[in-house]
Amino acid sequence: MDPKAVKSDLVLILDFGSQYTHLITRRIRSLSVFSLCIFCTSPLSSITSLNPKVVILSGGPHSVHADDSPSFADGFVEWAQSNGVFVLGICYGLHLLVQRLGGEVRVGEKQEYGRMEIEVEKSCGIFGGKKVGDRQVVWMSHGDEAATLPNGFEVVARSQQGAVAAVEDKYRRFYGLQYHPEVTHSPEGMETLRSLFEVCGVNAGWKTEDVMDEEIKVINNMVVPDDHVICALSGGIDSTVAATLVHKAIGDRLHCVFVDNGLLRYKERERVMETFERDLHLPVTCVDATEQFLKLENNAFAKELENNLGKKPAFLVQGTLYPDVIESCPPPGTGRTHSHTIKSHHNVGALPKDMKLKLIEPLKLLFKDEVRQLGRILTVPYSFLKRHPFPGPGLAVRVLGDVTEDNALDTLRRVDEIFIQSIKDAGIYDSIWQAFAVFLPVKSVGVQGDQRTHSHVVAFLAVTSQDGMTSDWYHFEREFLDDVVQKICNNVRGVNRVALDITSKPPSTIEWE
Repeated sequence: MDPKAVKSDLVLILDFGSQYTHLITRRIRSLSVFSLCIFCTSPLSSITSLNPKVVILSGGPHSVHADDSPSFADGFVEWAQSNGVFVLGICYGLHLLVQRLGGEVRVGEKQEYGRMEIEVEKSCGIFGGKKVGDRQVVWMSHGDEAATLPNGFEVVARSQQGAVAAVEDKYRRFYGLQYHPEVTHSPEGMETLRSLFEVCGVNAGWKTEDVMDEEIKVINNMVVPDDHVICALSGGIDSTVAATLVHKAIGDRLHCVFVDNGLLRYKERERVMETFERDLHLPVTCVDATEQFLKLENNAFAKELENNLGKKPAFLVQGTLYPDVIESCPPPGTGRTHSHTIKSHHNVGALPKDMKLKLIEPLKLLFKDEVRQLGRILTVPYSFLKRHPFPGPGLAVRVLGDVTEDNALDTLRRVDEIFIQSIKDAGIYDSIWQAFAVFLPVKSVGVQGDQRTHSHVVAFLAVTSQDGMTSDWYHFEREFLDDVVQKICNNVRGVNRVALDITSKPPSTIEWE
């Protein structure tokens, strides 16, 4: 998006590799303030050309003591101070500010991870109306700490262990937080960001409609009148909204394909195709590529797309989201070398190198909740928008072990169908971000029909979340769990044990692979 086309001051985030970096972007947008994220290695000219009102230095997995630790460009501090730009350092960003301005950062005597209480030591604008002695719970994730502050800085708050939790240099407009206000585990984090923007005098005015209008312009500029575009529809939110947006931009030059890769959920093909035709009114071709996929043919997905369209397409639409980009391995040449790869199943960077189709990714700057908002603006049916996320590789990432049509996949489909239908019957589907079953590569001893069995083990989980970057497990009623387990063991032959995943993200991820 072009920052000049948005009626809002810009808050720029320098990405130092934190898995939460783009969550900062999302939180800021929810305050109707436009935000962008660029690599910490970006030259100073790239920063100044965007004319930001505020620059946020993100967290990261490194220590400022490491030889290869990333830093901002030379001259950044001087430029910010001379142009009245506000700077906020979060976690690693705080350490970097302290170190580069002459303070001392050292390995903490006690590491701080997870929820922790902090106490206000000094009245400060970024804490709004909080008074000295007031406390709040925040989310910590650091091993280093600010031991000595640079001249001009004052401690605003400390953790319950005595470590510096917030600082300010009011004269130079520099602030720092040792914790992560962007995650939901910091309940008052959004209020802190809102207070910061009030102190900075940030003009709000960004809205989701801006994304739609700007992306339509981008698509129209990319796709000339004679070009055709292909989109693989999965039946999920992302591809559906992406297709609807592109269709709004170029009309019938968009050709949608639904590929049955043999890794779909129970009766997914029939249900999805019916809904496409009845509700979306998009021309969709259904392609059965089960055999190719289950044989693990390389790049089968992309090949099926190119082989099953009469007109030769020039572009491929993908519903890539921000979390997909964040959690996948950064592609070579991006400069994002300071983050750690979390997930391997996203489609980012996984397309064949010799594929001639150019990519259109209209949602790549959005989080899932923003995609739902955009879908509502585009009048996508609610039945699509409320669907739980489903991974691109389908059930392949939920079968831990060999993926076979006759055994693991069939068992998982039936278990998952019972679990999801039970959630719907209980009226709690919309209260859950994502729920699914997993087929485990182990067997356990059981007793069924007075006989010893040695059968499969499955697990299921359900999580609550706002954007998929963090999550908590959903607390089912005991009676619900009893009922589901009985249905699974009584109706799915070959399963004699059911496990429940009650891990949050972090430390785990939502999908198991």
